[in-house]
Amino acid sequence: MFLPLKDMNPTRNKPFVTVGLIVINVLVFVYQTSLGHQGQVLVASLGATPFEITHFRDLSGPIGHFVHARGPNPIVITLFTSMFLHGSILHLGGNMLYLWIFGNNIEDILGPLKFILFYFLCGLIAHATHIASDPSSLIPTIGASGAVAGLLGAYLIAYPRARVLTLIFLFIFIRLTVVPAYLIIIFWFVIQLLSGFASLGGQGGGVAWFAHIGGFLGGVGLIYLMAGDTIHWLRHGSYTDY
Repeated sequence: MFLPLKDMNPTRNKPFVTVGLIVINVLVFVYQTSLGHQGQVLVASLGATPFEITHFRDLSGPIGHFVHARGPNPIVITLFTSMFLHGSILHLGGNMLYLWIFGNNIEDILGPLKFILFYFLCGLIAHATHIASDPSSLIPTIGASGAVAGLLGAYLIAYPRARVLTLIFLFIFIRLTVVPAYLIIIFWFVIQLLSGFASLGGQGGGVAWFAHIGGFLGGVGLIYLMAGDTIHWLRHGSYTDY
């Protein structure tokens, strides 16, 4: 198992959007936690439930005091609000760690506005993939994982050989070492694929593996679409391993 800690890939600009997304996610989690048992009501109301989206039915009822007006089709908005909710401190911490390590360089490539668009498009593609895998699921989907997976896909294309400081776990063997980004990201993606197909037909909650797969593939495609010239320059120009 790999646990990346930081990449050795400096940016030219300050990653204000990446930092802002991390701050928003943390603040939302603090608020969610402060609600106690009512936090589950928040998740049911603002999480993206496949059945609700495919059947255009709001099963959670009025959102009440959390949000007073969600518009004529509030269910669609959950595709965005769900990206800022997390199920546990480990869920939040893992996503924010990956967002920080891999997001700042993608923001550097795209610029702030295109990065925001890229991030949410990856999240929407992740939702679409998850919903397609289980369109009648009644379990709310939450987390930034799908959007963050898109950042991993983009990073693999842009900086496959960037060096990443990583903890490697193998049973009782633990080692801190530097490995190329492609090794971590490809290993991560293979785990998502294997776990995703193994989960087909399963019941209950857990990890939305197909959201990760969809977000990742979305990030691969979108980075070419939104920054193709830059990617070409990184691949064939003066790209340097850091």
